[in-house]
Amino acid sequence: MDAYLTERDKMLRGEPYDSYDPELLTARFAARRLTRRLSGLDPEDAAGRGEVLHALLGGIGPGSWVEAPFHCDYGAQISIGAHVFINMACVFLDAAPITLGDDVQLGPGVQLLTSDHPRDAEQRASGVEWAYPITIGARAWLGGGVIVLPGMTIGEDAVIGAGSVVTRPVQPGVVAAGNPCRPIATP
Repeated sequence: MDAYLTERDKMLRGEPYDSYDPELLTARFAARRLTRRLSGLDPEDAAGRGEVLHALLGGIGPGSWVEAPFHCDYGAQISIGAHVFINMACVFLDAAPITLGDDVQLGPGVQLLTSDHPRDAEQRASGVEWAYPITIGARAWLGGGVIVLPGMTIGEDAVIGAGSVVTRPVQPGVVAAGNPCRPIATP
């Protein structure tokens, strides 16, 4: 049965997949067109912004705001809760699901990176990769320039200091910072 899985199916299952697959390339190109359209809108065009975001994303809750420019691989695997604020120049590599709970705040330049690559150079050059989900809990705040690596969960009410690289899960309510990101205050 697995012999009939598409590369997209493999991607969504967290299995190795060919990132150069034509179906995946087409989906990424469609997302690029939508993010470019978002960037080209008048900042006061709330209706246009809503139309583009609903076409691009897997889900977006009421009262959420995504500043342009915003970049993503596919968009369809991104689920944003209510009253979320995503500042400008954020990058979501959503080969796996990215889920943001209600009232999450992301500073400028935050990167949520679900994709990973082989450590072997020959395998990496072949285009094979895999992806693991990222989950950001309700009311979490990620400062500017935070990078979240594949498979990470940041608990609700957590605060991640600007410029941090999240390489391990962060528990709810924790203040964490650094590279690698480590708890600096706990509830």
